[in-house]
Amino acid sequence: MKAKIAFWIVVGLVASFGHAEEKPVPQTAGIQKAVEAVFPALVRIHVVTLEGEDGAMRKIRASGSGVIITDQGHVLTNHHVAGRATRVVCRTSEREEIDAEVVGTDVLTDLCVLKLDLASRAQPGKKLPVAKFGDSDQLKVGDTVLAMGSPRGLAQSVTSGIVANVNMILPNSTLTIDGENVGVLVRWIGHDAIIQPGNSGGPLVNLAGEIIGVNEIGTGPLGGAIPSNLAQSVIPELIQNGTKAWSSIGLTFQPLLKTSRHEKGILVADVLRGTAADTAGIKAGDTLTTFDGQDFPLCTSEEDVPVANRLILATPVGKKVKIEGLRDDKATTWELATEPREPAWHRERELKAWGITARDLTRALALDRGLKNPRGVYVDGVRQSGPAAARKPALAPGDVILKLKDREITKLDEFEKTTRELTQDGAAPATVLVTFQRGTQQMLTVAKIGPDDEDENAALAAKAWFGATSQVLTSDLAEALGLEGKKGVRITTIVPGSSAETAGVKPGDVLVKLDGQVIAAQNIGDETVFGDLIRQYKPGTEIELDAFRDGEPMKFNVKLLQQPKQASELPKHADTQFAFTATEISVSDPHQSHLPEDLQSLRITTVKSAG
Repeated sequence: MKAKIAFWIVVGLVASFGHAEEKPVPQTAGIQKAVEAVFPALVRIHVVTLEGEDGAMRKIRASGSGVIITDQGHVLTNHHVAGRATRVVCRTSEREEIDAEVVGTDVLTDLCVLKLDLASRAQPGKKLPVAKFGDSDQLKVGDTVLAMGSPRGLAQSVTSGIVANVNMILPNSTLTIDGENVGVLVRWIGHDAIIQPGNSGGPLVNLAGEIIGVNEIGTGPLGGAIPSNLAQSVIPELIQNGTKAWSSIGLTFQPLLKTSRHEKGILVADVLRGTAADTAGIKAGDTLTTFDGQDFPLCTSEEDVPVANRLILATPVGKKVKIEGLRDDKATTWELATEPREPAWHRERELKAWGITARDLTRALALDRGLKNPRGVYVDGVRQSGPAAARKPALAPGDVILKLKDREITKLDEFEKTTRELTQDGAAPATVLVTFQRGTQQMLTVAKIGPDDEDENAALAAKAWFGATSQVLTSDLAEALGLEGKKGVRITTIVPGSSAETAGVKPGDVLVKLDGQVIAAQNIGDETVFGDLIRQYKPGTEIELDAFRDGEPMKFNVKLLQQPKQASELPKHADTQFAFTATEISVSDPHQSHLPEDLQSLRITTVKSAG
C-alpha cells in the first residue's frame, strides 16, 4: 500500500548579522562551500515499483532523490522512494545514468540503501563523489540548512532555510508507510528550506557540507528530515543484512498524566496479548522508570515517546533485560527477553486464480481484525469481475480467509498450494467453499476458480459485410458537393478484398440509397445508420446502391460477403515480461489496408503502467 506523502514548503528567510566594526563572512560563502561538498554526490532516482492495487500487482513509475555515501556506490534514500522497486536507475549530477539495485530497506525509519552497478558505467574505474555525515544532535533552532534533491523529477537543485524544530512530531496525525507509523521512532528535523515531491530521500546539509538529515515529509510550511544520527545507526545493518532487526516487548506508551510527580519514566498505555511484556506481567497503567539499566526520560509530552520507544527497539534481539517501575506508586521489577519486532504488514502477493491480492497476517493485524491468533490470509484487494468478486457474498478487502473446503489455511504459501491442488486438472473451474472472517462474523461463500467455463473469444453470429468506412453526408457537406437536400454517407476507406472493392466502389463516392431505400444519415449522430442497414442482410445477398461520383449519379450491384472475424474474436496474447496484451489484426480493420500484405503484425490493445 502506497503512502501518500506530499510536499509543499515555503522558503525561509535567512539573515546574517555582525558587529559594525567587524567584516562578517558572507553567508553565500558558507553555502557555496557546503554545495561543493555534497552536490556532486546527489542522484536523481527513477524507479519502477510493484504494489497491490484493486486485486492485482501494478507497476508504478516514480522518482525521488538520494545521495552517494560510500565509494563502493551505496546510495541513501527513503523506503517510500525505492524500497519496493523492481528496477532502479540513478542519474548523477554530471548526468551519468547508472543502474542500481536495492540492497536494504527499513519501513520503520523510512530509509533505504541502493547499490550502483559500477561495472555498467562507461568509465567503471572513475572515482565517485561521496558525501559525509554530520552529527544531527548538534543542530540548533536557527541554524542554516540546505535541502538538496530533485524536486518533481527535475535536475538536482538546492534550496536554503533554517532549522525550525529539532524534535518535530505529527501530534494530530500519523505518517503510515506499509502499515508502519514512522513517528513511533522518528522525530524529524523541521526546516523551512523549500522541498517538493521528488525531494524525498535527498540530504539536508549543514554549512560544514555534512549530511545532517534525510528529507522525508512536508507539513504546512515546514519540511521534515530524518536525523542523520538515526540514519547512521541503521545503514550498516541494511548494507550487511538487507533489513534492520528491531526489538519489541509488546508495549505501547503514552506521556505521564498531568497529576504525576515522577522525575523520570513513561506510562504504559497498552500491552499486546501474548508478548514478552504480557508474559512478564506488565500491565496498562504501570509506570516504567528504567530499562536494562538505562533511565527512561521523563515523558511529559508526545515528543518524548519516540525516545522511549528507541530505548527498547535498539536493544539486541533476544537480550534478557530487567525493567524497573511503579504500580500504584509501589516499586516493581520485571524480567524478560526482548523479541524480534514483527513488521506491521507482510508484503502482499497477487493470486490470479482468485482475482485478489493477499498477505500473511501479523499479530497486530490479527488483533485488529478481532482474531485470537495470526492464522489465515488477509485479503488486501479484490479485482472487479474476478472470481472472488463474482460471488454472493463477494470477498472484500479486510476479509480474512480461514478455510478452503475443509482445509484450515494458516499462511499464504499454504493458500497458494491448496489452490494449485484444487485446480490441477484444469478442465473446468473448481467450486470451493470458503470460510472467512469479516469483522465479528464468520461467513461462508462459494468461489469458482480456474479456467473460465465460457470461451473468451467465442465467435459472433455471421453477418453481412460491405468492407468500407464512411462519414455522414451532413447538410453542409451535401451542399458543398452539389448534392443539396441529399442524405447518405461518403466512403472514406475501402478494405482490400471486400464486397465494396469488388463492386468498384471508391473512396469519395457518396451512397444515398440501398435497394431503393434512402440511407437516412444526415447528422453527426447517424454514423451507424449505414452499417446497421448492411447487417440486416444475410451473407451472399446481392444489393443495389444508388450513388454519386464527382456529382454524377451511379449504381452499384454488390454481393455482400460474410463479415471477417472481429477484434473480439481474434486470439489474444498477454506478454507478462513486457506487461502488454496484443491481438491479431482483423481483415475488416481499415488500418490493415495501409500495411504490406506480407507483413506479419499484431495490434497492441493494453499496456500496463510502467511495464
